Amino acid sequence: MQRARRSFLRLAAGAAALPGLSWMAAAQPYPSKFVRLVIPFPAGGQTDIIGRIIGGWLSERLGQQVVVDNRAGAGGNIGTEAVVRAPADGHTLLLATATNAINATLYDNLPFNFMRDTVPVASFNRIPLVLEANPAFPAQSVAELIATAKANPGKITIAMPPKGTGPSMAALLFRMMAGIDVVLVPYRGDGPMQADIIGGQVQVAFSGLSAALEHIKAGRLRALALAGAARVPDLPDVLTIGETVAGYEASGWAGIVAPRGTPAEIVDRLHGEISAGLTDPKVKARLSSMGLPTLALSKADFEKLIADETEKWGRVVKSAGLKPE
Repeated sequence: MQRARRSFLRLAAGAAALPGLSWMAAAQPYPSKFVRLVIPFPAGGQTDIIGRIIGGWLSERLGQQVVVDNRAGAGGNIGTEAVVRAPADGHTLLLATATNAINATLYDNLPFNFMRDTVPVASFNRIPLVLEANPAFPAQSVAELIATAKANPGKITIAMPPKGTGPSMAALLFRMMAGIDVVLVPYRGDGPMQADIIGGQVQVAFSGLSAALEHIKAGRLRALALAGAARVPDLPDVLTIGETVAGYEASGWAGIVAPRGTPAEIVDRLHGEISAGLTDPKVKARLSSMGLPTLALSKADFEKLIADETEKWGRVVKSAGLKPE
């Protein structure tokens, strides 16, 4: 009887301690384990490299390893859904890009709503896009390209990466705003596209600047214009398309988002650490070497950027009648 009473008291004491243990677990400092950074694209590409730069910085600042998890497929939607479904505790993050804003309209019946189901943490860079031409192409500027296209409807070929990517949307927006009839030729990647434009199989292309810069500087390609809102230090004399086609702007961007419901203090911590990284000389140098200007927005401005981009590219997707490949 005495033994049974002692057993009961031990069990009761253990049960009474459970709320305290639960509170202690909840009060553990963030992060309490490794952080998973999901990159919804294959390893080795520009986005993957950007993510690993930021992940390495965060590993140092957080005192926990940031593990990159490449979850490619369905235009980035597989990796995005994995993060949306993850616990909202700051230990699973997504490297988000302009593709997420485009996919919101491009794909019907997605099992998530990107803007509703994620919380913006921090932006970190713009991804400049360039309108480039084979050196033998007669047009020397955007104005001449538009004039040539209007004089030869359906004859000019403009290459671009797959539908739904930033360069492909830039090409569609250019065709729409310039009011020209050109043939858009999709490629599965920058490598084959650059080879064909250098070889003269296509005349003009929209590309990420980092993929084209070496060819432009070597004279294998000619930069007709930049697609973004501002000129870039690497090509200081190259105008923007918007300087000829009023209101035109197209560029990629990258940043970190977390599952909706992630505690505000965790979001604030991550935002602060990433913002600090954007002022670190080593991080800035690595991004600059890829031709990527930093984009240090407040959380509110990053959220507005995502909303604006989703609306803007939604209009282009609908106007072009785009469907995923």
